[in-house]
Amino acid sequence: MRFVIITGLSGAGKSQAIRCMEDLGFYCVDNMPPALIPKFAEICFQSQGKIDKVALVFDIRGGDLFDELFNAIDSLEKAGYTAEVLFLEASDEVLIKRYKESRRKHPLAPEGRIVEAIENERKLLQKVRNRADRIVDTSNLLPRQLKEQITSIFVEGKQYASIIITILSFGFKYGIPLDSDLVFDVRFLPNPYYIGSLKDLTGLNNDVKEYVLKWPQTTEFLEKLQDMLAFLIPYYIEEGKSQLVISIGCTGGKHRSVTIAEALHHYLIETNQRVIINHRDIDKDDRGGK
Repeated sequence: MRFVIITGLSGAGKSQAIRCMEDLGFYCVDNMPPALIPKFAEICFQSQGKIDKVALVFDIRGGDLFDELFNAIDSLEKAGYTAEVLFLEASDEVLIKRYKESRRKHPLAPEGRIVEAIENERKLLQKVRNRADRIVDTSNLLPRQLKEQITSIFVEGKQYASIIITILSFGFKYGIPLDSDLVFDVRFLPNPYYIGSLKDLTGLNNDVKEYVLKWPQTTEFLEKLQDMLAFLIPYYIEEGKSQLVISIGCTGGKHRSVTIAEALHHYLIETNQRVIINHRDIDKDDRGGK
């Protein structure tokens, strides 16, 4: 029998994750007291195979019960069950934005500031994060992308790469993404913004792609960038890193950065990496140059 404990920061996507697990055939329970988990496992075992995959959501709403959670996980493993912990997190910036958009109250800040509640929650959850088998950063993930990741992790027969790479294009005038691991500035490349027929297009357009990619410096840059990543990625995996965010920036995040991000995305897929691409600023106001 397989047990998955889903936990993590409030607003990081646990509700989406549990819905995905239901779609995958898991029997799901939200916020069960950890002391009841071993007994619940016995009930599932007695179902004679009707319940063989279980997902349990446990978060800060349970209060000071994480030591009990660890004991419950140990009990499951001693009884011969497979117990895994999936921890979901996101950047402070993204969590604050999600709470403001949803107009929900943070469980640790019914009347206080969200930023302070997030900081406090990170401290309270550090121990369980250290215990996690999988950590997924949802900062740059759409709901469908989170579902895709969870499906890759928990569906038998699907291979899950040991590192998830996010390629993120952005505009420097909107700020460097806070969750970046590697940042590359492509503002040295010729700028399609100053070509009348290309100005209002983006790096997803073939004409813009052809313009950006035709220059010798673009070709040389991509070759050197690919060589660097081919060197770095195996060492990141060896060090146990599960997430890598590679940010590609130009002035406005619509032309050069998008084109280079798309080219890099294609290269990494060809090398059998698990890759997600996101163009953060592609739809923002284009005044001021790209």
